[in-house]
Amino acid sequence: MSDILTCASCGAKNRVQAVPAGQVPSCARCGAALPWLHDGTDASFAGDIQASVPVIVDFWAPWCGPCRVMGPMLEDLARELAGKVRVVKVNVDENPRTPAQFGVQGIPTLVMFKDGQEVDQIVGVPQKAALRARVEHLTHL
Repeated sequence: MSDILTCASCGAKNRVQAVPAGQVPSCARCGAALPWLHDGTDASFAGDIQASVPVIVDFWAPWCGPCRVMGPMLEDLARELAGKVRVVKVNVDENPRTPAQFGVQGIPTLVMFKDGQEVDQIVGVPQKAALRARVEHLTHL
């Protein structure tokens, strides 16, 4: 993983390559937790779902209208819950093995993980408040 994450607190851009186990990415300038949102692949998936916080995996495709609605909602959620959730976006057209492994038949599909184990799945686009409530529930399990 090598991503540029923008700090929601100070606006600094941070290059994040690897996050040590048990930690979340933090801003090099102000130390605030960064919104942890990045693209995943079939090759990186096993590592992507290992985190000290719940992980939301968004199986999507660029041609999917509902997926384009879900994208900004997840970006907002990653900013609002910085340090408490990791969002991984997996393009099903470019990475077909992982969605098949989880039985994804329709997109968008969100699969949520806690401690590397699947704990919830949502097919379609939920209301943002309902999605946030389900994610916050995971952070307290």
